[in-house]
Amino acid sequence: MDLKRSIESVRKSFLADIENLPADPQKQESFRVRYFGRKGEIASLFHNLKDAKPSDRPQLGQLLNDLREDLFSAFEEKAGKSKSDGKSGENEHVDVSLPGLHLPAGSLHPLHQTLKDIKDIFMSIGFSVAYGPEIDDDYHNFQALNIPKHHPARDMQDTFFVDDNTVLRTHTSNVQIHLMEDEEPPLRFIVPGRVYRNEAISFKSYCLFHQVEGLFVDKNVSFPDLKGTLELFVNRCFGSDVKMRFRPSFFPFTEPSAEVDIWSESRGEWLEILGCGMVDPEVFKNVGYDPKIWHGFAFGMGVERIAMLKYGIDDIRLFYQGDARFLEQF
Repeated sequence: MDLKRSIESVRKSFLADIENLPADPQKQESFRVRYFGRKGEIASLFHNLKDAKPSDRPQLGQLLNDLREDLFSAFEEKAGKSKSDGKSGENEHVDVSLPGLHLPAGSLHPLHQTLKDIKDIFMSIGFSVAYGPEIDDDYHNFQALNIPKHHPARDMQDTFFVDDNTVLRTHTSNVQIHLMEDEEPPLRFIVPGRVYRNEAISFKSYCLFHQVEGLFVDKNVSFPDLKGTLELFVNRCFGSDVKMRFRPSFFPFTEPSAEVDIWSESRGEWLEILGCGMVDPEVFKNVGYDPKIWHGFAFGMGVERIAMLKYGIDDIRLFYQGDARFLEQF
């Protein structure tokens, strides 16, 4: 018997058998394997194709493909109909008013949530958002910010060096310099981004973290402007009843400088949340601004520190471990 006749024979046999397809799923599976399994009727026909004349193979191959598609469509239609008929009585008892299955949904990472909140607060009072390089030269990361080579202030920031003149930025303050080099005043920006420190990893420190830098440059800018801006931020971020204080500090690129603390009722102590100050006139000179005309303030805060205080998290490493039990709480 040639292959074309075998194809028609299998088709007729299938159509006769499918009319009496049982509703039992196991018997349906046996029927499927008989015709469509790896050793089934149709697979045998494909195996015999190699014995046909080369000139006849394209036509026979097309006939075999059509056979497989036609028969499988007929099987699916018949099996689906019998399955539907078998469950018609059950569907009458389904309570469609019952709640559906709960499917897990993703959420924003707590650091991303915190960063979004910080950006929303400052953008609502006129700050724009800018970004800058995470790998930068020594000049923008240190020297232009009043931290010359071998200055003791460099010891405050353990630095990753790419080479003698290139570093992984230790703060987002490097973008201050880029902004002032590229933009004419007045300026009002916040700069979020990752920063890197060569520090031992522990519950309170990590080799990378996130900062938000703020810079406001205009005529007649004063420390009370800085104080009012940060008071508004703290009240919106932590609540209007939070206690905060400014205390004198030192940063090479601001003068005078201060740190802002908030009072933690649970710990019974003051906790630092950010550093700030008036931009040092020498920094303005480095970027070509006239410090007799332009004044400004800058501030910088750690996003991880803000998130830890807002959510009561006591270990910074939790942000970077990808533990679903931790992350799903947010």
